[in-house]
Amino acid sequence: MKVKDRIAFLVEKLRLTPHPEGGFYSETYRSGDCISTDSGKRDLTTAIYFLLTSENVSKFHRIKSDELWFFHEGSKLTVHTLSEIGHQQYSLGYPSSNAKTVPQHLVPANTIFGSSVDEPGSYALVSCVVAPGFDFRDFELFNEQKLITLFPKHADIIKKLT
Repeated sequence: MKVKDRIAFLVEKLRLTPHPEGGFYSETYRSGDCISTDSGKRDLTTAIYFLLTSENVSKFHRIKSDELWFFHEGSKLTVHTLSEIGHQQYSLGYPSSNAKTVPQHLVPANTIFGSSVDEPGSYALVSCVVAPGFDFRDFELFNEQKLITLFPKHADIIKKLT
C-alpha cells in the first residue's frame, strides 16, 4: 500500500480529524473519574491516536499534564523540547541499532514541545496518554516571535515548529 493510501486509510479507520497543533487525532478514552488540579477539576486520564505526516509538524505547545507517547507504525518521529537547558530531541520509533530510538517517551507537564516525522514522504502513528486528562483550557500554542525571544539560540527549530 502506498504511503498516501495508508494515511487516508488510517484517517478514515481511526476517525481522525485535524488537530490545532498540526497532524490528525481522535480521542479514544476519557476517564470517568476526576481529580482536582490547580486549574480545576480534570479527568484522571485521556488517550488519543495522533497521526503526523512529513508534510506537517506538531507545533510547539505546552500542556499542564504529563503526556506519554507510544509509537505504533510508520517512520521515526522526533519529539523536540525547549527548556532552560535548550533544545532537546527524543527519537520515537521501533528500537533499532540506534540505541536512542524508543517506542515510548514521556513529556513532563509544563514542557514546551512539538514533533516532526524524520523521513520525507512518510508518517508516524502514535498514541498519547495524558494525566491528569487533556483539557483545551490547559493547552498553550506558541508563536515564533515569543519562542525566539525566550530561546534565541534555537531559531531554526522554532521556525520549523511554529
